[in-house]
Order: sequence, then C-alpha cells, then structure tokens
Amino acid sequence: MTEATLPAALRVEPLVQGDVTLAGLDDHIRGWTERKPPRAWYVAITITSLTALMGFAAIGYMLYEGIGIIGNSVPVVWGFLIINFVFWVGIGHAGTLISVILYLFRQRWRNAISRIAEATTVFAFVCAMMFPAIHVGRPWFPYWLVPYPNQRGMWVDFRSPLIWDVFAVLTYFTVSLLFWYLGLVPDFATLRATAKSRTRRAVYRLLSWGWVGNARQWVHYEKGYLLLAGMTTVLALSVHSIVSMDFAVSQLPGWHMTIFPPYFVVGAAFSGFAGVVLVFAFVRTVMQLENYVTMRHMDLLNRMVLFLACVMTYAYLMEGFTAWYSADPFVKYIFANYVFGDQWWAGTLTIFLNCVLPQLLWFPKFRRSVPVMVTVSAGVTVGMWMERYTIVILSLHRGYLPSSWGMYLPTRYDFMILFGSIGLFLTLLLLFLRKLPVIAAWEVKPDIVFYQKQSAEAGHA
Repeated sequence: MTEATLPAALRVEPLVQGDVTLAGLDDHIRGWTERKPPRAWYVAITITSLTALMGFAAIGYMLYEGIGIIGNSVPVVWGFLIINFVFWVGIGHAGTLISVILYLFRQRWRNAISRIAEATTVFAFVCAMMFPAIHVGRPWFPYWLVPYPNQRGMWVDFRSPLIWDVFAVLTYFTVSLLFWYLGLVPDFATLRATAKSRTRRAVYRLLSWGWVGNARQWVHYEKGYLLLAGMTTVLALSVHSIVSMDFAVSQLPGWHMTIFPPYFVVGAAFSGFAGVVLVFAFVRTVMQLENYVTMRHMDLLNRMVLFLACVMTYAYLMEGFTAWYSADPFVKYIFANYVFGDQWWAGTLTIFLNCVLPQLLWFPKFRRSVPVMVTVSAGVTVGMWMERYTIVILSLHRGYLPSSWGMYLPTRYDFMILFGSIGLFLTLLLLFLRKLPVIAAWEVKPDIVFYQKQSAEAGHA
C-alpha cells in the first residue's frame, strides 16, 4: 500500500502543493531577483528606510549631546538600549533553531523555510550588535573591548559580562552568517547559469565560488554544512545563557537567579519563533510562496510557539516559587512589585501576552488562520519585549535602599532608537527578498519530486 492509497486520517500532508515543478521553482526565484519589483515594495522600503534613518539620527544626536537625553537615570542605569539588545538577540535565535537543529534531526519541513529563517537571524543580530556599543556612551573606542597587546598597557577584564557579550555575540553572528551564506552557494550557481545581465553573471560567479554541483563538491559541501550546523547548535544554547549572566552575576534582587540561563534561552526561542511566524505570514503572500511555504509549515511553527508558551508559563511559575521559597523579603518584594507595583501594567501585560494569548493555538483552526496567528505572534513579540522591560526596569528602580528608589521615564529618543532598529531590520529583510533567493531550491527540489511522484500514484489509483 502506497501513501497515496492510505486513509485520509493516516496520510501525511505534503510539504508542497499546487502545480509545482523543478523548472517552475527556478523561474519563480529568478523572476523575483531580476524583474522590476512592484510599487508596494518601493513604498514599503521607503517607509522602513526612513524609520531606520530616524533611529540613526537619534543615535547621532545622542552621541553629540550626551547619553543624558535618553531615559537612563539613577538608579535605572540600564534602559531601552539593553532591553532592545536582549530582545533582538532573542529574535535571532529562532532562525538557528529552525534551520540548524531541525536539520540535525533531518526534519524535512524546514527546507522551504530555512533560508528566510536564517536571514532573520543575521538581520536581527545586525540590529542587536549596535546597542551595546552605543550604551557604553563612547562607541568611538570599540577596540578597548578587544584583547590585544597595546602600548597603553591595558587589558580587557574577562570578569566583565560586557566582554562575555562581545565574544558570544560576535562568534554567533559570524557562524550564523557563514551558515547562511553556505546554504546560498548552490542557488547562486543556478542564478549564474540563467542570469541575463553580464554584471549579474559576474556577481553570481563570484558569490558561487565556482560551484558546478558534481558529486565530489556535494560530499565536501554536506560535510561542511553539517560541521557548521553542529557549531551553531552549541552557540544557540550558549549565547543567550551568556546574555543572562549580565543580570544573574549581580547581587540585585530579581536578577541574582540560577534559573536565568535556561529561562533566557527559552524566552529567546519563544520570541524568535513568534517573529518568524510574522515574517512568513507576510512573505508567503507577498512573494506568492503559498505552494512552497504551506499551511502545514505555518501549523508546525505555531505548534512550536504554543509549546514554548507553555514552557515560559512554567518558567514564570518557577521564578515566582523560587522567590517565595527563598524567604528573602527583598526578592519577595521585587516579584510582587512586578504585578502589583507602580508599573503593574508591565508585568500583567507580559503574563497575558506570553502565557494566556498563545493558548488560542491549541485549536487547529486557529493555528491555520492567518489573522489569528498574526495576532498571537505580534502579541508574543510585544510581550517578550515587555518581559525584558520588566526584568530591567522594575528590578533596577526598586533596590535594597528605599532612599535610592526612583522612577524610569523613557524619552522620545528611546522610542526613536527602538523603532529605528525595527526599520533597519525590515529594510534588510526587504532587500533580501528583492535580491537573493528566498527559497533554498536545492533542498526543496527533492520535496517537489516526491510530491509529483505521490500525485502520479494517486492519479493511477
């Protein structure tokens, strides 16, 4: 009995659908990279570029005028800049988890979505890396963070979490960029063979590194791809653990928690998967990829969002239980302040968006409804940003001594930099959709062959 003759309840939904062919996939990818984009693309990139420029203008003015123009104060010496850094690092984790870990477990449903997920990782880390530099207030001295012999006799302090962040984030970004680029090489070779412009052919020839696709190249290629996948998996689990140490190594109540490393890793994956769902909800319609990124892919992504929402709910409960069981009055007060303090709305909104709203995804109908998945994923994205706001702001503004308590009020420059980073991310994403292959054709083509064989068997039956 073939899969085509199985009962409907036992049949696996195909990874592609509709009238898809191998040549059709190449034509689809080549069409988007060569033909003139629609007017909506120009409108979108104009808006996102202006938003990004607004953010860079705010950063430039902050460097000129001083860091005092943003909301950082005493005792809240960390503000939106660190919140945004942790948020964007989290957004960048889902691409690695989707592409790398699913690749190691040979989950074929990752094939159609891996390229865009990896691009999301790279662009999110571009946004994340600029925040530590501008937060320190003197970004024209970045080489002070690099351990190298110098005439000043200065050496970096390896006990500083800032140094840990520099090494972790730069390493993760480098490996993720190499993994993304390595996946693009076979598709660059395909575009090189079909490009109409001499300039395009020269560019694709340079990017494809002489790829011809013979058996020897594929053997070495798959070994290198597997090696990078293994390296990136370790980094995916370690980077956000290191970011959590920025908080956990301090003695501040609410931060000095052993649960932070796994808690931050799960939170990063949670916000990252929600961001990827938002990207795919937009891309699959605009790029006309419904036959390749099917509702089965969206359903599986939403199941991951639901699973991680349940894990985050458990983490919140355990965090509160740890505070209660510690019998430390300062820690108890901080956790009560998250929900019942001066900024109770931040903690309450975090719990609702991250724990309650995703429970809609228990229903298959909602997991396959674009409006519902966009609403849930947008809520989770906002909720995870609010979680970082709760951790950073609500812990700092109420310390051990009531005499040093203070309120935090962000300024318009904080919001300009935040929205500017979002504009930068969307601008890079739009340029990627316009200039590079958005589907890993060399990975999707086996699925097309299997789908065509399955359809032919069903026709004969």
